[in-house]
Amino acid sequence: MAVVELNIIPIGTKTTSVSSFVAQCLSVLKDEKDVNYRLTPMGTIIEGDLDKVLSIVRKMHEEPFKSGISRVVTDIRIDDRRDKKLTMEGKLSSVQNKLTGAGGEK
Repeated sequence: MAVVELNIIPIGTKTTSVSSFVAQCLSVLKDEKDVNYRLTPMGTIIEGDLDKVLSIVRKMHEEPFKSGISRVVTDIRIDDRRDKKLTMEGKLSSVQNKLTGAGGEK
């Protein structure tokens, strides 16, 4: 399982606000199965099979073009761990445990 963070940036919009584009891109995720996602103030994180997630990212990347945007930049960061199951919650818990002194080194 992979954890993928992405930012989809429409270029050349008529306003500085991008929330409508973010909502449009997120609408792709509502019908997707076998993935979890979380909207953050600075992007979106998707958790699931890497091939499936990359296919979803492609669909999300296409959404601003449907609104007449001529240029879209998409940044993708992939955390693909093969030695154990990787989840968004697991990554957060690991850091929390270290902050509270549980689980070894600080």
